[in-house]
Amino acid sequence: MGIWFAIFAMLFFSTANVTIGRGGKRAKNSNGAFISILITVLLSCLIWVLLSLQSGWPAINLIASAWFALAGLLTIFVGRVFLYSSIHMLGSIRASAIKRLNPFFSVLLAVLLLGETVTGSMMLGMVLIFSSFALLITHSLNGKPAELPSGAAPQSGFKTLLNLGYLYGPISAFAYAAGYVARKQGLILLPDAVLGSLIGSLVAALVYLVTALFIGKYRSDVRDTFSQVNPWLLAAGIFSSLGQISYFVALKYSPISQIALVTSMEVFVTMFLSVIVFRNKDILTSEVMLAALLGTTGAVIVILF
Repeated sequence: MGIWFAIFAMLFFSTANVTIGRGGKRAKNSNGAFISILITVLLSCLIWVLLSLQSGWPAINLIASAWFALAGLLTIFVGRVFLYSSIHMLGSIRASAIKRLNPFFSVLLAVLLLGETVTGSMMLGMVLIFSSFALLITHSLNGKPAELPSGAAPQSGFKTLLNLGYLYGPISAFAYAAGYVARKQGLILLPDAVLGSLIGSLVAALVYLVTALFIGKYRSDVRDTFSQVNPWLLAAGIFSSLGQISYFVALKYSPISQIALVTSMEVFVTMFLSVIVFRNKDILTSEVMLAALLGTTGAVIVILF
């Protein structure tokens, strides 16, 4: 059952990637991150209440709730916010390819925090994943920038590196990797995936609102969420939320390694949806396809061996 939910998560996340890119072209200030967090709260709450009315209200485990809260802070707030920014700056295909850094960071965290050893196959997989990331950066710095937001001028050099989201993508990938570890720890203590998603999204929403008090961009995002209707960002929020919940449920039934293997195919589904179905203007060059292939191959090697 866990594998099926992982497949659903991959499809939902892939669709969200391209709808985020499409919606960002129409938005002035909002990148859609806050509305996606609110939708996750509402969907998780609705599903949890319906399930609880049917099978009974579960007991609350404070330690598990703390793990869920940490997972929400890392994945739903940090991971999702920076992912949305990365997609708007790089385009859905490149941002999805950079997201393949998740297994790379997962191995590093396992070695540094859990004391696990690195095998030769793991090292090979990590090299491939990092090579895909380096290839995307080199491709952009050589005068072939990714799709830019509407009205933005092409950049070059290290300014391109920062402005086009090559910094935001790895931050998002690291946050997701760390959040998945925290999420799994919570599920071991309290195997209620929907409740975990609800707690995590509530924490993420509260942190976002507090952050909006000090950062104008976040404040504009919150304001625009309630004053403007962007159907693409609304759809992106729904798909991101469904992907988040599906991933949570998948972790309940299957180990992280298997789930990561399935979702590592996300970049190829994103390519298909972006180019074939949504007709986006992402630049699907041979370098980008090679980077996606290297990253996914590295993820498979890390997970299987």
